[in-house]
Amino acid sequence: MRGKRTVFPLLAALSLLTFTLCLSREQAPRVISALPCDVPSDALVLFDGSNLENWQNRDGSAANWKLVDGAMEVNEGSIVTKQNFGDMQLHLEFRMPAPAVGEGQDRGNSGVYIHGNYEIQVLDSYENETYFDGQCAAVYKASPPLVNACRPPGIWQTYDIIFHAAELDDAGKVTKKATVTVLQNGVLVQDNLEISPTGGAMGNQELKKGPIMLQDHNHPVRFRNIWVREL
Repeated sequence: MRGKRTVFPLLAALSLLTFTLCLSREQAPRVISALPCDVPSDALVLFDGSNLENWQNRDGSAANWKLVDGAMEVNEGSIVTKQNFGDMQLHLEFRMPAPAVGEGQDRGNSGVYIHGNYEIQVLDSYENETYFDGQCAAVYKASPPLVNACRPPGIWQTYDIIFHAAELDDAGKVTKKATVTVLQNGVLVQDNLEISPTGGAMGNQELKKGPIMLQDHNHPVRFRNIWVREL
């Protein structure tokens, strides 16, 4: 009985110590402002409709996409951010040309490339058939969207993308693949998907940090309200 009476207080003391250490390691979450229809206060605005100062052509020259009614319109080459990002939350809005012209892949085609390597397809997939892993919100040629959440051409749409970069060892070998979650118009279309570099990418090497690229595919797709939060 004496042994049991000694053990119980010891276990209680260890539990209290563990609880105290856990509390001491906890930190209150940062407080940010996130008002409806507003950019989070800790986000970096990449495009607010006024200029292209955060963007450049792939060769480093000045971006020359058109500025139209608070949006930028695809014009003469893909553009990339001047800054590189690792893990991120990315928000952007896009609009397909209206009235719709063409069919399949030849209709409102563009793309959002995370790290310049992983394409989230942008395509007018409203009442427009194409191969499933090439339609809007697909990880191009890798994973079709869970559902087709597209709006008609001429109506603004949204992407909210959560991306976690691949983890690499000292030799640059991938030890954990990159993952992406995508919501299109508030609807989950890619769910924590493991991904590899896709076709049309700037390169095929996995990166800890990289730029965001918007693709020129010879269609006047428009983008606006682009911001990113580093995670």
